[in-house]
Amino acid sequence: MRDIESYSTYVNIFLFLILLNSLMSRFAVVKSPVSTGPGVSSMYFAVAFMIVFALWYGIGGALSAYLGCMIGAGILADMPFSLNVIWSLADLWQVLIPLAAFSYFGVNIRLRTKKDIAIFILFACIINNLTGALWGALMLAIYGIIEWEAFNAAFQGWFFGNIIATLLIVPLLLRYITPYIQQTRSYVKGYWT
Repeated sequence: MRDIESYSTYVNIFLFLILLNSLMSRFAVVKSPVSTGPGVSSMYFAVAFMIVFALWYGIGGALSAYLGCMIGAGILADMPFSLNVIWSLADLWQVLIPLAAFSYFGVNIRLRTKKDIAIFILFACIINNLTGALWGALMLAIYGIIEWEAFNAAFQGWFFGNIIATLLIVPLLLRYITPYIQQTRSYVKGYWT
């Protein structure tokens, strides 16, 4: 009986995270002070929460970021489905990279040491957002949603906006909310399942 309850808990959390990520993605895109392309926000704060959800809930949190982006920034923004499926991988890369790095390097997600902070900055702020911004802007240009001349603006707006959102939100959530999440049965300690 406990396995069914545990499974049910994770499914409910997964579905809730998809809903939450969809709403945050949509709001971030609609309320962006500057939009450098369809579905692109200069301050995509949703990515910060998506990173934290992936670190708290493992691969389920990461997949909810992908699906949340597809729904909130893609489907609700009338993005063509054939592009949306590929373009939304940007959000998946932005959460999988820190998830894999934190696991590989044994980072304490409460960011207690200088090593933890360095890995966070490198993999959860720079490399992941560089990858996501490059992928997302490139897909928009390849599919003709933006002109190639707008690629740099889309890439830079995405990259720098995500870095700012990540630096402002993620450390606070990891440092101060993680202890409460870790006390729940829903917390995924092994990162992947």
